[in-house]
Amino acid sequence: MKILITGATGLIGSELVKLLLSKNHSVHYLTTSNAKIKEEPNHKGFYWNPQEGKIDERCIDGVDAIIHLAGANIAQRWTNKYKQEIIESRTLSSELLFNLIKKSPNQVKQIVSASGTAIYPESISQVYDETTTESEDSFLSNVVKKWEESVDTFQVLGIKVCKLRTGIVLSNKGGALPEMVKPINLGFGGAMGTGKQIQSWIHITDLVAMYYFAIEKQLEGIFNAVSPHPVSNQELTKVIAKTLKKPLWLPNIPEFVMNLILGEMSYLLFSSKNLSSIKITNSGFQFQFPKIDKAINDLYA
Repeated sequence: MKILITGATGLIGSELVKLLLSKNHSVHYLTTSNAKIKEEPNHKGFYWNPQEGKIDERCIDGVDAIIHLAGANIAQRWTNKYKQEIIESRTLSSELLFNLIKKSPNQVKQIVSASGTAIYPESISQVYDETTTESEDSFLSNVVKKWEESVDTFQVLGIKVCKLRTGIVLSNKGGALPEMVKPINLGFGGAMGTGKQIQSWIHITDLVAMYYFAIEKQLEGIFNAVSPHPVSNQELTKVIAKTLKKPLWLPNIPEFVMNLILGEMSYLLFSSKNLSSIKITNSGFQFQFPKIDKAINDLYA
């Protein structure tokens, strides 16, 4: 197949490109940087700027499916201006792709989009799946709603829409995990708050494999991209310390301390999302790293 990827140079996108090329698929990717554009037989870059409504229309030539990963990083202090960027980087990019496909001859059959788990209510004991209609009243929940609505519009063009609501992505190359590892490595680690909050996570290898699976199986609808075994923040912290062979002697870190350091973004550390992955496993997907000890060991042992 020929697949167009947005966000291809990010943490997830770069690993996904490697996988697709190894499977002999052709990859087109969109970038806001002319310096990142290259042209190889099966790997071609195209310029776009969603804020300005600019896109190289050749990007969809011969494309069968789109994997939409573009979006401003949420792990950054949320000023009002940056909040707007978080929303617009997701919705404007979707609108630009939609308008291009609507007006141009193409063979796009499916779009698989990243999405977030923030839409689900806070919970420790209650496990939520994709049929959940309740949602949280928060900034990030609102982001997810607008994000998914912008992707759902592709259905009117007869394109299959699949959304992967992604939990905490575990990678040693970026994202949340290296930031958790740093203080533990220095001997200053501790669980966040009560440590009881549930963290629905996924190893980056499994996440990338899930995107490929969604394309291969032409999946439609919402799927939770999370491991079958979510853990408490306390357990996650202990597993990291054990893998690194470091002691945990400090008390838990109070929420107000992280709020002073990170502002509203500290919500990410104390949020509790207990999510099910049964829908994706029932579709035939198999996790390589279903349990946290195996996942952390793979990344840091």
